[in-house]
Amino acid sequence: MSAETTTTERPTYILTRVEVRAVDRVSPSFVRVTFGGDELDDFGTPGEVFDSRIKLVFPPASGILPEIDRSSDNWWQAFLAVPEAERGSMRTYSVRELRVTDAGTEVVVDFVLHLEPGLTGPASLWASRSAVGQELYLVGPRRGVDVGAHGGAEYESGSARSVVLVGDETAAPAIARILEDAPRDLRGVAFIEVPSPADILRIDVPTGVEVHWLPRDAGELHGLTLIPAVLEYLGDADADEEIRVTDIDSEDLVWETPDYSGLGEAIAAVDAAPERYFWIAGESGVVTTLRRHLVKDLGIDRGQVAFMGYWRRGVAMRG
Repeated sequence: MSAETTTTERPTYILTRVEVRAVDRVSPSFVRVTFGGDELDDFGTPGEVFDSRIKLVFPPASGILPEIDRSSDNWWQAFLAVPEAERGSMRTYSVRELRVTDAGTEVVVDFVLHLEPGLTGPASLWASRSAVGQELYLVGPRRGVDVGAHGGAEYESGSARSVVLVGDETAAPAIARILEDAPRDLRGVAFIEVPSPADILRIDVPTGVEVHWLPRDAGELHGLTLIPAVLEYLGDADADEEIRVTDIDSEDLVWETPDYSGLGEAIAAVDAAPERYFWIAGESGVVTTLRRHLVKDLGIDRGQVAFMGYWRRGVAMRG
């Protein structure tokens, strides 16, 4: 999300204090947390949420959520104005559900629990201990204000007749929301890699979409189940060969959509609407590996694919 504001009198994004209304351990690896609060009535526009992202601020080691100037038009500068030892940690999450009723607004987030030694971050640790009444800060788009391109949601299938959705457990909430918001006549396929069979969750899926849940073997690295399944579906002749997930030297996450290139590549104009739209998200090395296979090996036009690295193996994300 950008910290910039629109030229209107109202800031594009809100920084709001929210409280936990409910906690549900939906599987061994997922905790579903419902946030509410009077200030949330300014958040989000009801309707199609798709893969919209928000930012959450977690308390520092002291457990005390800092005071942040919420009257500022620039939420990012307000956050940075808090002394580093006191400001806590900011992380990005997908909205699993946005509920807007006469009783108010609630935001539901599915947290992935990475609790292995050396892999646990402040967000996962907080989620594993979350309880009703706890508070966080939430940053998200202001209701009724056009945030423009890349304002939190990237899914844009346009007039494509079918979709291919691919992701690991960190992308599972976004894929679920995309499918539940999609037209009921949508056709396509989704591949979701999760830590275990017990992490297969219920999704309200259009009848024309097949969902393939791909549990990993114990101790298996991300992508070693997902990548071959996707390539086999797409008819890659090398799908049965040993897969090597791309090593990434940069800490920057890959982020390529039909109208944006994080790599700075030129984006060619599309002559006609694509028949099929691809949405791929998750661990950045896995996403990059799939990008190489799809664009270079299979010749799929990058203008019909969104490739998004949500995290990187071995690197603690900071925003």
